Amino acid sequence: MDAPMIDLARSRLRSAMRPVISLLTDFGWTDPYVGMMKGVIAGICPDAQIVDVTHDVPPQDIFTGAFFLERSFRYFPPGTIHVAVVDPGVGTSRRPLAVRAEGHLFVGPDNGLLSLAARRPRAVTLERRAYFRAEVSHTFHGRDIFAPVAAHLATGVPITSLGSAQKQIVRLPNFAPRRTSRGYAATIASIDRFGNLVTSVDLARWKSMRRPRILAGSFEGTKLSPSYGAVRSGELALILGGYGLLEIAARDGSAAKILGLRVGALVELVED
Repeated sequence: MDAPMIDLARSRLRSAMRPVISLLTDFGWTDPYVGMMKGVIAGICPDAQIVDVTHDVPPQDIFTGAFFLERSFRYFPPGTIHVAVVDPGVGTSRRPLAVRAEGHLFVGPDNGLLSLAARRPRAVTLERRAYFRAEVSHTFHGRDIFAPVAAHLATGVPITSLGSAQKQIVRLPNFAPRRTSRGYAATIASIDRFGNLVTSVDLARWKSMRRPRILAGSFEGTKLSPSYGAVRSGELALILGGYGLLEIAARDGSAAKILGLRVGALVELVED
């Protein structure tokens, strides 16, 4: 192998070994809050690759943040450090956490935000101020606690050095469908920016029935469409979406507006 090829291989190896930190918040992009967090991380672990999952979680919407985190973390390499901040209780007695689960690390508030992703957690309460910023505000733990802790983890600090073990974390209700006499009761778990209604029904549950049928408001779906474009303009379709869940979509339109459904609305999976 000649020198340029060796240098390229070494560069790729260094890149592959760089720690990855993902960020998910409800901060939006108007204010400089996300940039401040990235600046703190860069000052502690300049080699970290920072990936923005989203900063458009609806303000204070812990469930949506937890859903986004649960659906997205699996696409990152093992060992990724996920910082999630949707924190209406910032400055109160709610605990700051670092959690090891599913081969990943999660950092954020103990308000249920981490619970859907971290199903079998090994958690610690963040107590060691040596791993925080020197000045910790009462309103911005994302910058002053969670970002520096994530950066220190990325440098190799073990999670056990951050504080005392926490046996339980605050949990949100699981959004998985529950068994009923007719089949399963599910929900609209999310509505994306296109107005697609993301249900909590996955493909395996759909395939477990011989003649499945989805009921949501006035919508009835008995077969999966292969694509959004496989139906006529304005027509509703049942499709396997990017979350790995069944969704109700409208070609060239918003299924949410057509059906008048919101997050949390009942979805039934029944068998004809």
